[in-house]
Amino acid sequence: MSSSCSFRITRTAEDLAQTLAAISQRLVKLEQRLEALETQSNQSEVSQTDEEIVMLDGVDQLLQECKGLLNTSTAVENNDEFWTDDTGENQEIAA
Repeated sequence: MSSSCSFRITRTAEDLAQTLAAISQRLVKLEQRLEALETQSNQSEVSQTDEEIVMLDGVDQLLQECKGLLNTSTAVENNDEFWTDDTGENQEIAA
């Protein structure tokens, strides 16, 4: 029973790590895209169109969401460190 619980915790931790890596990669790509758009905007020195402003706002919003997810997943990982295996304690009490 304990090994089953351990396997599920390990599997969940691996899934979280893969999700965190995917979100981190997406965040890097979005930051690069935002930087490229800002550089392009500064070089042209022409007033930005409404479409460009909306696009930049969308990228900024995605960046904030990704950072929020990264912060949330970091907090979840920290909480995982405090998990204990209660199944062993229950078995000792029943014995």
